[in-house]
Amino acid sequence: MTFLYAIVAATIIRLFVFETMLVPTPSMVPTINVGDRLFVEKITYSAREPEIGEIVVFYTPFPDERAQAMLRAFDKFMDMFSPREFKGSVKYVKRLVAKEGDVITLKQVDGNWKLFVNGEIPEHLRNVNYEPDGIFKYPKLWEYMAKASELKKKNLSEYRQFLFEIAQQEGTGLANIIFSVLGGFDPVPLGIDYSVFIERYLKPAGIKFSDYVWEENGQVYVKIPKGFYFFMGDNSPQSLDSRFFGFVPKKAVIGRPILRIWPFRSFGPIQPIPNDSK
Repeated sequence: MTFLYAIVAATIIRLFVFETMLVPTPSMVPTINVGDRLFVEKITYSAREPEIGEIVVFYTPFPDERAQAMLRAFDKFMDMFSPREFKGSVKYVKRLVAKEGDVITLKQVDGNWKLFVNGEIPEHLRNVNYEPDGIFKYPKLWEYMAKASELKKKNLSEYRQFLFEIAQQEGTGLANIIFSVLGGFDPVPLGIDYSVFIERYLKPAGIKFSDYVWEENGQVYVKIPKGFYFFMGDNSPQSLDSRFFGFVPKKAVIGRPILRIWPFRSFGPIQPIPNDSK
């Protein structure tokens, strides 16, 4: 009976208080490194929204086959307790850079690309440099991704032909991004199922990418829809983030990574608790 109580208690804690995640990619280097195991607390964001500049752990709003393949047995087991809505999703850890209603763009400042939110660089993002890639380089990226993911599910030959047409019309750079994210055939067989994101979150909310992405004087602007966030990785050249896959629904947020518990030599806090740095 004691063992049963322990299992119930551990399950409750896992569901509502704490959990862990393994970081399989270098998107947040040097703040967070590949192979780090993080301790994530889930209480704070049930009481308040995350703030711009905070590091956040969230479920991907789509299945990610490539990241799933990187998980270890323990992580796959723990993900069995994930909400049904996010079965097949994985945990990403990125920095929150914009909330609903914010308008963002990238501009060069002293030779570095900085993120401007509503015309200003947020204080907590002043030391972070970003690559003007993804949607900031190709304003129609998300629209093409949506179409490509639909074709990928229906017919791989049509999907391949569509990528070829994009390469001819828009350049190989855009086609390569779509292929690297969606996958579908060699040499990148695994990818994300973007159609789930479109059908589950964007269509019900009546969101069209063309209403939230536009160009002015050669500058790309993105507005964040109601109910969504925009996340980016600190290690911008190696981060699959909102620049490539778009908005993240608020309900996908899990919590705050507060402690690195592995490797032991790097044991310590990830970010200060709210207001400690003010």
